[in-house]
Amino acid sequence: MKQIHIILFSLLILLANSCQKQPIQHFEGRAFGTIYHISYLGQKSEQLSHEVDSILAFVNSTFSIFDTNSLISKINRGEDLELNDDFIYILELSKTVAKETGGAFDFTCQPLIELWGFGRQNQKQVVPQQQIDSVKEFVGYQMVHLDGNKIVKDDPRIQLNFNAIVKGYAVDKVSRFLKSKGFENNVVEIGGEVVASGTKNGKPWKIGIQKPTANADAPIESNETFLLQDQAVATSGNYRNYFEKDGVRYTHIMSPVTGKPEQTNLLSVTVIAPDCATADAYATAFMVLGAQRANEITQRHPELQIRYYTID
Repeated sequence: MKQIHIILFSLLILLANSCQKQPIQHFEGRAFGTIYHISYLGQKSEQLSHEVDSILAFVNSTFSIFDTNSLISKINRGEDLELNDDFIYILELSKTVAKETGGAFDFTCQPLIELWGFGRQNQKQVVPQQQIDSVKEFVGYQMVHLDGNKIVKDDPRIQLNFNAIVKGYAVDKVSRFLKSKGFENNVVEIGGEVVASGTKNGKPWKIGIQKPTANADAPIESNETFLLQDQAVATSGNYRNYFEKDGVRYTHIMSPVTGKPEQTNLLSVTVIAPDCATADAYATAFMVLGAQRANEITQRHPELQIRYYTID
């Protein structure tokens, strides 16, 4: 009987400990030209921020088109290099999303982005149709193939740009790292792209997403909130990065079909998905496709949820 009492007492102690709320830790830093925020449940670890910075630096050194020494920059210059596992994963996922969206998501649009001035030179301009047509000759995800761990391009002028998916992938990668360290319950946010893993002491994480404004200078009025648990959310919008000419707005959301900035009444699209790389890619594609065609795709993919904001 005494042994039974001891066992019951031990179980009660374990139950009481499991019901105690874990402390929430926070830290932040800079990556990809923006600020990241991380929250996790558990004891504080001073080393985590340094390790996260190293992960994000590696992602940047692989995918940054602004870093001339990055892997993608070298591949765009035509260097014959072996790809790392991250690059192969992003390439294959990008090709999948490209096929599912009929090419609305296209990671070979870099020449068009540069042509319209939304790239490294940042000299935005309206482009004549003749120039657009000449560049479109070497734009198309179908012209890029994977041969083992190397890229094969049908045309050497093809330029890759994974900016519409990499930030989401970085969020996923950091969240997986935190879980590998024993912090199963965490939220990782980089520039508005979010993964919420586990719970906040038994309850879903509450995530706020900025509602878009009609123009870049308008004040931010409110946020929309989501309850997330083991899900990701990403937003693509055209209300910050654009220019206007003769009353026409030209945004950085590029249509691979027309070779021009997409003309739409959408201000932004927010996608909830099982992982942030997928959410990030589909959010961009849906901005190109518009609400009706995006709804058709989500009917085939019930794991995706979407929110739209339109110009009134």
